[in-house]
Amino acid sequence: MNVFQRFYKRYDAWYDRNHFAYLSELAALKKAIPKKGRGLEIGVGSGRFAAPLNIEFGIDPSGKMLWLAQARGIKVKLARGESLPFQPVSFDYVAIIITLCFVRDPLEVLRQARRVLKKNGAIIVGIIDKESFLGRLYQRKKSLFYKQAKFFKVAEVDDLLNAAGFRSIAYYQAVFKLPAKIDSIEKPRPGFGKGAFVVIKAKKQYSQKRKIVLNQPAD
Repeated sequence: MNVFQRFYKRYDAWYDRNHFAYLSELAALKKAIPKKGRGLEIGVGSGRFAAPLNIEFGIDPSGKMLWLAQARGIKVKLARGESLPFQPVSFDYVAIIITLCFVRDPLEVLRQARRVLKKNGAIIVGIIDKESFLGRLYQRKKSLFYKQAKFFKVAEVDDLLNAAGFRSIAYYQAVFKLPAKIDSIEKPRPGFGKGAFVVIKAKKQYSQKRKIVLNQPAD
């Protein structure tokens, strides 16, 4: 996380340099983010997503990133996703946008998200698909911010969500060209496999206790 602390201004400037790629990602996220309710973004960074998506709360391990997020109107806490500083069932939805590839323990982050979600709460995970053209490029290029990232396939995120107690219900995709080559807002498409940026929406599941019926003795 030191790279985000040291180069927080450079990270935030990416969204200005790649303005239409950023707006295309936002368009895909808007398909999945609830229009009302109390929201939390894990790995809020500079607040580039939380602010326009009206996500009220955000946590991040980088204090300098949080300065920027707070300036954009987000209520912030310095924390990691593996140990959320919130009471159980506190939020209607949780967003994890790009962050999952950077955390130490992705499964524990998802379990923590489940803990703080209300009944029937939603989780929205945005990733750069490992199998996409951009995911493959980032893995080869080893950029400043992505050189230590662990990219995921969509199926791998689905498996993690299932293990954490979620059920995936919808997928949206965007970024169909290199970010620098996108010159207008792309219309998000359902599903995945074409776009580099994939949004996965899942619901918190409750395990139901099975009823045990004793066999009656035969007459």
